[in-house]
Order: sequence, then C-alpha cells, then structure tokens
Amino acid sequence: MPDQDQLLVEVDGQRLRVSNLDKVLYPQTETTKGEVLNYYARVAAALLPVLADRPVTRVRWPHGTGDMSFFEKNIPGGTPRWIERATIVGHGSRGGGEKVTYPLLRGVADLTYFANLASLELHVPQWRVGEEEDGRSEPQHPDRLVVDLDPGAPAGLHECARVALLVREELAREGLETVVPVTSGSKGMQLYAPLDGSRSSDDARELARGIAERLQKAEPKLVVWRMTKSLRPGKVFLDWSQNVAAKTTIAPYSLRGKDRPTAAAPRTWDEVETGADDPESLRQLDLDDVLERLAHQGDLFAPISAA
Repeated sequence: MPDQDQLLVEVDGQRLRVSNLDKVLYPQTETTKGEVLNYYARVAAALLPVLADRPVTRVRWPHGTGDMSFFEKNIPGGTPRWIERATIVGHGSRGGGEKVTYPLLRGVADLTYFANLASLELHVPQWRVGEEEDGRSEPQHPDRLVVDLDPGAPAGLHECARVALLVREELAREGLETVVPVTSGSKGMQLYAPLDGSRSSDDARELARGIAERLQKAEPKLVVWRMTKSLRPGKVFLDWSQNVAAKTTIAPYSLRGKDRPTAAAPRTWDEVETGADDPESLRQLDLDDVLERLAHQGDLFAPISAA
C-alpha cells in the first residue's frame, strides 16, 4: 500500500513526492510543512532571481525549529537529476582543496524538493558561478556588495536603521547609489548594492571594511567594525566579512529557522527612516507579511537581483 503521508505532485512539469505536509515545523505558531511549501511556491518569482546561478547552502530542521538543525552544502543523495548542480573547489569553510557539489535552484520544483527536506534557510554567496570546466564551476567576481548589520543587545532594529542611513551615505560616496535594505528575519539587517563585476571578492570585502572603519570612527558609541564580541553590546557590528568569497548570507525572501516563521524581507527606505526615529516601528516580518507585501508592493529586491 502507498504511504498515506506521501503525495506525488507535478510542479513545473516535474514529478516529485512530498511528505508529512501536516508536520509542524514551527511549534510556536504551529506552522506546518505544507504551509512552508506553499510559501516557497508563492514567493518563487521573487526568490529565484536572488538564487540564480548561485550555489545554495541549506540549513535543515528535519524535526522542526524546536529541535536540532544542520547545515548542508553538498547536494544530498537521491536528489533528482533535473536539479542542476555546481562543483566548487577551494571555497568551503576549510579552504584548501575541499570540493563541494551544490545545487543550483532554477524553478519552483527545485524549491519544493528542498523545502520538503525541511531546508528552511537558503544561504548564498555574493557571486555567481561561471561556465563549468573539467567538471568544476568557477566563482565569478561578485555582482553585489552586502553590509551585514548585526546588533549587540540591547541594540536592535532601531539602532540598525540608524546605522543603515549612515551606510547608505557612505555607499553613495563610493558611487553605489542603489541600495536595498533587508531585515534579516533574525536580529538585524543587510544592505545590498549591485556591483558591475569589476571588483574581486577581496576588493568588495575591503570596500565594506573601509566603510565600517570610517563609521566606527565617526560614531564610536553606535558602530563597531571589529569582530570581537566583547565590543558589541549596545552597538551595531558592521560585518564586512560577508563579502569574502567563501562566505554566504541568508537569501532575501528565505525563511529563517526561528520560533516564528520569519523571513529575510526587503524593506523600503521610508520604513528604515521611520525606524531610525521610532524604536517601535520596525520589526522582523513573517511569511504572511512577506506574501502580502509582494502582492501590494511588488519585488523590492528587483533592483539588485535584476542588476
């Protein structure tokens, strides 16, 4: 007899099995796997351009966010052949000659497959892969810069918003006028700016670090650029290192593995400016918020993902 907890579905012309759709993945809100799959299907038009040609690292919560999780880089056994992949050498956390074969997510069926594995979080680098040679894919120069704003308690989104306005000014001085803020779905915020491909990852890292150093000098009570955790309480750490080629950042529109089904959500500068003035006005958004905003505001991250 067929497993009553499994369902054979067709998504974008691909047939795949989904299972345990009633399984609760977010115990605090009783959000089920079926709702997670629904979210990723509905957000796909905005999310897939963010992921395009980028190796995707997943964080999986097989028993829901109240239990253990693990990072997964290599594509797991049993992955359908129609999911594309890229083999990268020397860009893993251990460096050296580590070889990792990542999935490249191209369509709704790809998102559905990994969401069914409880891959709640999707993390990507700031670069895309180029043409494959000799069975491996080469990272290209980054096509976007990210400045990660990480608040140290009791600082929060209010302080991040204040710093975001300062970072926007600094990026404009560097000729990067298009900047999109994203609340991370966790504690802080990221700011993204498109790059033209002429800078290496090291160049992008140094650009971000220079901004962080200047802002700490100008606002020492608000900003810290060094990674030392003892320096962070009450301040916002400008994590310039997210531009290092081996590092990844939560993808805008990805869910987070928190108590509630929050998501990394692109925001307007009006919201950030209000948040800088009013400590109570800015909060992390959940999956329903993101879907409603997409319906009414469209894809706020398009200026970056389409660049």
